[in-house]
Amino acid sequence: MYGLPASSFMPTVDAPFVRMWRGFLTGRVMVAFALVVLQGAGQIMNQATEPAVLAVCLVYLVATALLRGLARRGPPSPSAGPQWLPSIGVDLVAITALQLLHVGSMNYTPLFGLPILMAAVLGTLTLALGTTAAVTLLLLAWAWWLGTRAGGDDAQRYLQSALTGTGYFILSYLTHQLATRLTREQELAQQSRIAARVQTQVSALVIQNLTDGVLVVDENDVVRIANPAGLQLLGGDTLPELPFTLASEPAWQPLVLLAQRSFRREQPLTADVDLLRPGKSPMGLHVRTWLTSMQEAAKPSRAERLCVMFLHDLREMEARLRTEKLAAMGRMSAAVAHEIRNPLAAIVQANALLEEDLQDPGHLRLARMVRQNADRLARIAEEVLDIARVQHQISHAPAATVPLDETVAQVWSDWQAQNPCERRAVVMLGAGATQVEFDAEHLRRVLVNLLDNALRYMGQAPDSLSITTRATAGGQVSLQVWSDGAPMDKSVERHLFEPFFSSESRSSGLGLYICRELCQRHGASISYQRLHHTTLRGETGGNAFTVSFRRTTRPADTATLFDTIVV
Repeated sequence: MYGLPASSFMPTVDAPFVRMWRGFLTGRVMVAFALVVLQGAGQIMNQATEPAVLAVCLVYLVATALLRGLARRGPPSPSAGPQWLPSIGVDLVAITALQLLHVGSMNYTPLFGLPILMAAVLGTLTLALGTTAAVTLLLLAWAWWLGTRAGGDDAQRYLQSALTGTGYFILSYLTHQLATRLTREQELAQQSRIAARVQTQVSALVIQNLTDGVLVVDENDVVRIANPAGLQLLGGDTLPELPFTLASEPAWQPLVLLAQRSFRREQPLTADVDLLRPGKSPMGLHVRTWLTSMQEAAKPSRAERLCVMFLHDLREMEARLRTEKLAAMGRMSAAVAHEIRNPLAAIVQANALLEEDLQDPGHLRLARMVRQNADRLARIAEEVLDIARVQHQISHAPAATVPLDETVAQVWSDWQAQNPCERRAVVMLGAGATQVEFDAEHLRRVLVNLLDNALRYMGQAPDSLSITTRATAGGQVSLQVWSDGAPMDKSVERHLFEPFFSSESRSSGLGLYICRELCQRHGASISYQRLHHTTLRGETGGNAFTVSFRRTTRPADTATLFDTIVV
């Protein structure tokens, strides 16, 4: 789910129990080897021969060594079954054979503790108690055997065997309880490791995809972790590899001071800082800091403290705030425009009725002024209300494709026919039969808005306005409206596509905003550049608005020469 391999979630044999299993197998080999050495030494020293006992010890040593060499995996299934015969079964048989075949006072019964411990630690409670019961029965059988051969006090031997068996039962039960608790602890630890791994992956994904910058700084001003947004705010591709020292760059000194202040005060801080980089404009940041391991800070062996810094670009925050204000202003303006339309219509109607009865030229001039200004107010109100209509059209517009050159030519013809004397332009259609993903009416609206906007500032030359369409071999299609107007002020250029912003008092400032909204709806983009075009007067600077359409999968027809129309 979060990039972890499937094996991370599969239960595996706990490493401690694997080590215990191998430890028991190694212990059996050591016990068998010790029995062989002791038996051999005892026979040499006592000059007594017990070949059967020595043979049992040698067979036991071979069996234990063989199992230890073949046991590459974990312990067998903990439930009682034949899988325990090579280990517990062999131990019981070997120890019983030694006890029966040995002549003398040597007692091998303490060795029964080894299979009992193995069953209690690595098996189920049934296996543990079953092994202990088998050992107890063997001890009682041994007591009976001694009674039939040697005689004497049978009650004492039976009592000794019963006490030994009882002790084995207690040892088996307690050992199994401890092993069970260890198993539960291991399962909880495994689940905790998986949860921690998943949480680490989730945290890394969240941090990597945050739009705000994130830096994790230690007390030595070393950046341990940083997401792409944070690195971009610090300087982009020129940064060293992580980890790097934050104090190595003088421009980052405000961040160093803020992190050190957070460590010193042991509390989160918030501040606005400026990063002054040589040769670049200042970068204003809103920074919030948080400390980790604050509770462990008072302990002698405290964990390492880290400062997490969240970086927000002040320009983006201001732009977001400005957009929210403009949206609220737009809603309020739409409501006001809707309310003034009815009284405005009444004023226009009353003025028209009054104008019919006026004869005096001065009164007629005043009536015309009232009509003109009322019409102007009506247009502004309609443009304000048009935003809501555009939003509705954007959300309900079906997907469609239109031939770019054909549509542009038709829109230009309709727009130019309204005033042929003033509306002259150079039209260069270079997209051929290329189709673009755009609604025909929306494209008309965008182009008319751009032409109306250019008409206000263009010169009087025949080539002061140009309309150009292009289609590259890579599938990039664009429409450009250029006019030879004066350069825009930078303060005006920054807010070109914002609603209700205009450099003229007579404009509502909604035309370019509507163009941008319509372009975004269809996956296109609109931009402004100051470009120079070759005209009849030579190289002429002008203002260009370019609409770049979404790449289409429909191939264009065979390229043709530009159709150039000078009207």
